[in-house]
Amino acid sequence: MKEHSGYYIVQRQAIPEVLIKVVEAKKLLESGRVRTVNEAVAKVDISRSSFYKYKDDINEFHDSLSGSTFTLTFQIDDEPGLLSDVLGIIARSGANILTIHQSIPIDGVASLSVSLQVIDEGVSVTDLSAAIGQRSGVHKVQISGRGNGVS
Repeated sequence: MKEHSGYYIVQRQAIPEVLIKVVEAKKLLESGRVRTVNEAVAKVDISRSSFYKYKDDINEFHDSLSGSTFTLTFQIDDEPGLLSDVLGIIARSGANILTIHQSIPIDGVASLSVSLQVIDEGVSVTDLSAAIGQRSGVHKVQISGRGNGVS
């Protein structure tokens, strides 16, 4: 008989409320909105013992096929470090890079297409494309593709 991995996918409504609150408390701590476990458990109304009992056993599931996806196309000058700077802007926004396609530079300019996934609803595609476009050496930034509800 095949050994079980020990993990299950369960719909939220089937999970006991205390476990949901443990996840909420962990998010508060990770986000910096609270500084201590005492503050976190007070905000979500669970005991410290419940938090410590379950904190390592429950994590929020992020489906890699969910979230909003979009594609940015733009041109960049052929200069050392420019692509790295653009990727840094994307990384700081919290978006996840799915694909990068870059053409060979012609007359010192390369065309790029970057497909991104955004799970955090606070990430603005418009603000991200504007931030990339403000970088010297980047030209014609466009949002060329959208998927799963990007606004």
